[in-house]
Amino acid sequence: MKRLTTVLLAIVALLFVASCNSTPNSQQGAKSAATVQKTEYLTGRGAFQQLFVAARAFSPDVKPYRLVSNYTKDAPVNEGKAALWRLEVASSARRAVKAFSWSGIAGSSDRGITHGTEDTYNPSNTSTQVFELPFLKIDSDQAFDVAEKHGGAELMKKDPKQPVTFSLTFNSRKSQLVWSVMYGSMPSDAKLTVYVNATTGEFIRAEG
Repeated sequence: MKRLTTVLLAIVALLFVASCNSTPNSQQGAKSAATVQKTEYLTGRGAFQQLFVAARAFSPDVKPYRLVSNYTKDAPVNEGKAALWRLEVASSARRAVKAFSWSGIAGSSDRGITHGTEDTYNPSNTSTQVFELPFLKIDSDQAFDVAEKHGGAELMKKDPKQPVTFSLTFNSRKSQLVWSVMYGSMPSDAKLTVYVNATTGEFIRAEG
């Protein structure tokens, strides 16, 4: 009987120790999972591919007319990447336009893809000129390389943290898809904007 009591006490002690060890481990695992998440950055084409899939779910006939990035601190703009992208599309069948946004910001409640609200589509509006997917052959990182050769490198040398934003729109008059590489977080503070052909990669012009 005495021996049995001793054995039972030993088992209880082992279970207690195991329970004490499991709690910190589980907490440590949760903390590790929380710290693993990092902000994700995508090039324009990478973001476009994800957003266009969501847009096709909205309406199978959608066509894109604008892709834009938003600058965030420490974004690797020299790689043509951003943590925030927005794709705007138009549907003739629904007679509507809609925006889809992608966020790679860690811990953000909007991380992933979110949908905007519908608005009326006017095909004759110059600001909603759609383009066909084969036009998009040059990615934002390639557009950035071109921009660097036309004034951007000097600005980045002066300020390595210089904000850079990217936008993709279609020039219907010239039947040309254009990357705009803007050295600034918004037009009002832009020091330079370089325009690059998104199909051929050729330099178009620079302003600023």
